[in-house]
Amino acid sequence: MIRSGNEDNFAAEADPQRGLFIVADGMGGHAAGEVASEMAVQIVHRELTELRDLETNGVERRVTESLKTANRAIHERTLIEVDKQGMGTTVSVLIIAGRRYLIGQVGDSRVYLLRDGALIQLTKDHSYVQEQVDAGFLTPEQARYHPYSNVITRCVGASQDVEPDTYRGEVKVGDVFLVASDGLTGMVDDRRLQTLLISRATPDRKVHALISEANGRGGLDNITAIVVEVADVDGPRSETPTGPMATQPRTP
Repeated sequence: MIRSGNEDNFAAEADPQRGLFIVADGMGGHAAGEVASEMAVQIVHRELTELRDLETNGVERRVTESLKTANRAIHERTLIEVDKQGMGTTVSVLIIAGRRYLIGQVGDSRVYLLRDGALIQLTKDHSYVQEQVDAGFLTPEQARYHPYSNVITRCVGASQDVEPDTYRGEVKVGDVFLVASDGLTGMVDDRRLQTLLISRATPDRKVHALISEANGRGGLDNITAIVVEVADVDGPRSETPTGPMATQPRTP
């Protein structure tokens, strides 16, 4: 509702065996942020498009390397083109194959899982306010309305190297995943996200409802949301979720 340009980019593709979903939120001013997020989505998609088996060894490393490849390409461009200096982007990528999901993340674009009515945030923001929450200086509610809530501490393209976080876990029939930029999650709290995602609406209608909700609350940033509903799963049962924020979903 405020910005004239859109610095978000995304990719979403799925077939009965595998889904690949990417959201990137660029920064660095007009044009530069859009370039960074577009580059990141294109590179990560290219690097992971052939990844269809999450049971093999080294899949987490492959996701990590795709984000590092995007980081190097964007950073090198900032060194060559003066008008691109300072650009960067968040990236969150979700892969679902068989009974497993795998997430790679840099920045504060989030991935959520709605399971059995309970919504959990699978990723952990790389942000100033999240660090303050971790240190006990802010409550999550205070962090939400903090003036530095949009300051991230890690992004793709800002430096020569970046360290992504990865998360993995088991997929169940009926799971609903949300991949979104902070244009959504910064405007709509988790309780309202849960209400909108738990509805019986189709995924596309849920996306429109989420965007309308964020715009209704001010729409201060570009809003990107991907909603994924799991209709069926195939393959051996997996281990419990792992990663910096790994937790088993609980019914409230």
